[in-house]
Amino acid sequence: MEIIKIRSSRKIELIDITAKVAEEICNFPEAKAVLLYVPHTTAGILINENADPDVKRDLEMYFARVVPDLPFRHLEGNSPAHILSSLVGVSLYVPINQGKLGLGTWQGIYFAEFDGPRERKVYLTPL
Repeated sequence: MEIIKIRSSRKIELIDITAKVAEEICNFPEAKAVLLYVPHTTAGILINENADPDVKRDLEMYFARVVPDLPFRHLEGNSPAHILSSLVGVSLYVPINQGKLGLGTWQGIYFAEFDGPRERKVYLTPL
C-alpha cells in the first residue's frame, strides 16, 4: 500500500489527484487495477470530468448547498461533511491498462474535501 498526502485549503474542495495516482502506479507494472481508499469520515473520492474547470466548481457549489447546516446533534458541527462523505463514498477501483489508468478521455480522479482545510491521505493499493 502507498499513501498519497493531500493538503486542502478550503472547507469544500475537489483536488485533482489523477497525476499523483498515475505516478504511483508506474511503480507496479504488473497491476491490473488500483484501489483508492480515503480513511476519513469527512472526505471522499470520485471520478468526474477534469477538462473543464467549471465542472469542478459546479460540483463544489452543489456540495456546499445540498446538505445545509441544520441544527444537527453532532457536537463537532461538521455533520454536513459526514453526510457528504457518505453520499460520495470513500473508495474507488480504477482499471489499469498497459501501465496506464483506464480512465475515459475527460475523466479525472478527485479527492473530495468536505471539512477543510486539513492534511489528508489517500491509500493506494495496486491489484
